[in-house]
Amino acid sequence: MTESAGIDVRTFRQVLGQFCTGVTIITTMDDGAPIGFACQSFAALSLDPPLVLFCPTKVSRSWAAIERSGVFCVNVLAEEQQSTCARFGSREPDKFAGIPWTPSALGSPIITGALAHIDCTVETVHDGGDHFVVFGRVSSLSEVKDERPLLFYRGQYTAIEPDKTVPAPWRDDLESFLTTTSLDTWL
Repeated sequence: MTESAGIDVRTFRQVLGQFCTGVTIITTMDDGAPIGFACQSFAALSLDPPLVLFCPTKVSRSWAAIERSGVFCVNVLAEEQQSTCARFGSREPDKFAGIPWTPSALGSPIITGALAHIDCTVETVHDGGDHFVVFGRVSSLSEVKDERPLLFYRGQYTAIEPDKTVPAPWRDDLESFLTTTSLDTWL
């Protein structure tokens, strides 16, 4: 790895590791075969229109398949899906071997046991250094399960402790929050 603008890559990774992320698996179909990869760089982007984003590396074979198909499904992983995440984060050639799934409305794999899924079409793709920033237009959503998510923090899996969580200040007015397009009004 190289250093850019005087930033040490190892320190950069350590600092970014302080930010806890959820873990997703982004999937699609490629010539009839399911394809996917573990992805921490996923986020909600817009409520109107409904957009999400994820950031695959430019050399990702899974991204190449998603780009060809034009569709993808975001699978939000549950706490007990650590082994599934590890498999999709590996260089294993058949990441779906032994992983049960069903097709989404757009045909992308929905991994059985995921907390939720978000079915999307590729809207736009932007340069992001050694990654792409992919905006996806949400086509459909799953129901939400009442389970705990799989999280990644400081290079390892972690989980939340429900009795130690604190409601966000807007929780009592969630509907108003969800229809607000800017967090500025809540801060």
